[in-house]
Amino acid sequence: MAKEISGYVKLQVKGGQANPAPPVGPALGSKGVNIMEFCKQFNARTQDKMGKVVPVLITVYSDKSFDFIIKTAPAAIQLMEAAKIQKGSKESNRVKTGKVTWAQVEAIALDKMPDMNCFTKESAMKMVAGTARSLGLTIDGAAPWEN
Repeated sequence: MAKEISGYVKLQVKGGQANPAPPVGPALGSKGVNIMEFCKQFNARTQDKMGKVVPVLITVYSDKSFDFIIKTAPAAIQLMEAAKIQKGSKESNRVKTGKVTWAQVEAIALDKMPDMNCFTKESAMKMVAGTARSLGLTIDGAAPWEN
C-alpha cells in the first residue's frame, strides 16, 4: 500500500552543497524530516552539478520519510551563465544587460523541456525568450519560426 503524503517542500539548493543551515534546515525541520539524511542523499545525487542552483521537490510522507525529485536549473540562471552576467537588469525594458543567441535559447529550452509546461520546442523557446527579455537580455537574430 502507498504511503500517505503529509506535504511537499520546494527548495533551490546549490548542487553538492546542501547543509542543515537555512534554507534547508528550517524548511525540512518543520516537516519533521531527517535533515542530515536529506543532505547526504542530495549531495550524492548532485555531485555532477556542483555549485549550480538546482530546484528540488521533496515529498514528505506521514512516517517522516521522504523522496525528492531534482529538476533542471532555472532558465534565468542558465541565461545569465550564457550571457556571462551576474544579475539581470533593474529596468529590463530600458537598460539592456547582455546578449544571447537563438541557438543558446534553443539549447536552454531543450534542457528545460521536461520541467516546462509546454509540448513543442517552439513554445519552450518562446518561454525562455520571455525570461531573457525580463532579465534585460537581447536575443540576436530573427526567431527561427519567423523565417
